[in-house]
Amino acid sequence: MRAFFVGRFQPYHLGHHEVVRSILREVDELIIGIGSAQESHSLENPFTAGERVLMIDKAVEEIKKEMGIDKKVYIIPLEDIYRNSLWVAHVCSMVPPFDIVYTNNPLVYRLFKEAGFKVMHTKMYNRNEYHGTEIRRKMLEGEDWEKYVPKSVAEIIKEIKGIERLRDISGRDF
Repeated sequence: MRAFFVGRFQPYHLGHHEVVRSILREVDELIIGIGSAQESHSLENPFTAGERVLMIDKAVEEIKKEMGIDKKVYIIPLEDIYRNSLWVAHVCSMVPPFDIVYTNNPLVYRLFKEAGFKVMHTKMYNRNEYHGTEIRRKMLEGEDWEKYVPKSVAEIIKEIKGIERLRDISGRDF
């Protein structure tokens, strides 16, 4: 069975990590869709699609190694089309076929359900701390943010100078 899981991953954090780990226990293959792939260099979406692909790929490799599995995981950037009635068809045209959708986003749940897909909610893992908005705020404020993302993701954010980018975009001088 092949599953689909979508998010913006700005950045990919330990909550996502636990969801991916959980899904991989249940399915044979996983498609991870990177939503709003056209967005970058803003406070809400600071990282490019390519940077997010890299973050997710490295993090998923950690999970697969830890779990001792070699399941196929596809990571596919998906640009927004700004037409909810067409979005599921757009996604289906951009990714391999899938049998089940995992999401906690009410709109994503509704759209896939209306299109006839089996849709499952994922467990929420420490949502107050594992939340992209809060992690980005910690990055901007110089607080400890690294403990909320997999080690490989923190390394990539440092490598691409993600903190500096966020601060530049915000107009803050630290």
